[in-house]
Amino acid sequence: MSFSVLYIDDDAAIARLVQRHMGRLGHEVSHAENAEDALELLKTAAFDVVVLDHYLRQTTGHDVLGRMRDAEIDVPVVYVTGSNEAQVAIEAIKAGAADYVIKTVSDDFLSLLSSAIEQTVANAQLRAAKARADEEIRLGKERAEALLAEVNHRVANSLALVASLLRLQISAARSDEVKAELAETQARITAIAGMHRSLYTSDDVSRVELDRYLNRLTVELYNSLHSAEKPVRLLLDADPISLSADKAVSVGMIVTELVTNAFKYAYATGQPGDIRVHLKTMGNGEALLRVEDDGVGIDPQSAPKGTGLGSRIVKSMASTLGDGLRYLEGTPGTVAEVPLKLDSGA
Repeated sequence: MSFSVLYIDDDAAIARLVQRHMGRLGHEVSHAENAEDALELLKTAAFDVVVLDHYLRQTTGHDVLGRMRDAEIDVPVVYVTGSNEAQVAIEAIKAGAADYVIKTVSDDFLSLLSSAIEQTVANAQLRAAKARADEEIRLGKERAEALLAEVNHRVANSLALVASLLRLQISAARSDEVKAELAETQARITAIAGMHRSLYTSDDVSRVELDRYLNRLTVELYNSLHSAEKPVRLLLDADPISLSADKAVSVGMIVTELVTNAFKYAYATGQPGDIRVHLKTMGNGEALLRVEDDGVGIDPQSAPKGTGLGSRIVKSMASTLGDGLRYLEGTPGTVAEVPLKLDSGA
């Protein structure tokens, strides 16, 4: 493979030797005797590599390296210096040169120079290929994330439509029992839709910010469940925690079921009270979800009210998040806790 070389040296005789030697190897060498000519050539022509001698008229190669950097000229440089000037070469490497060659009067200089040039060009081509590959990966990741965000958007919209249809069915139902069952189903669908909405509005389409997700979810639950017959406040206190989508939807379903049960059973009709949802980091890669009220309390060993589907959902979801569901004893009202094992991205 042939490539183009710019040789910067005020010694015309050495330049001609380099041109002849590199020409026999199939490479094209242009010569510049001073910094101004070299910079002009670099701005107007394309070179694969620059060979830069340290001593130039009224300046040094270090100055040329600095001017190349200031002009944002990104061409690899092989620095040439005398045999007793190792520190000069080291400073050139620190300033951005890719390699250096010790100038001598022997034939070894030309062979060493050509070898350094070829290696420098090969390394530059590898870096350029890696940069192109990294850019392709980045663009592919952005396209995939955009597609996933669009999928989450459409899923959220579809689930919201299903929830709306259920709301219409609830209003048309004549049986209070049917209305209650449909309302619970609607709340579960709303929880899943909210998770997908959190994904497509987030910068990271694979993770859900739980505090923001639970804030929207509890508002929706309150608007759905609060009434004159159930004048209960729903309060949220959540630390900023992120979870993967599958874990987040489990948290959302658990909160939905526990809050719905508290609205239904914790307080008598017309009795005010509070339902509190807490999500707190505990350290050691764990967090704690707690839903509590000050109502009549619950016996965890008693048979579930209604169909028991909600209780089975909570237990199943909680077991995927950590140690499972537990109810605290000896406390007023009902206190349900679910430990969460946070993954490495949290």
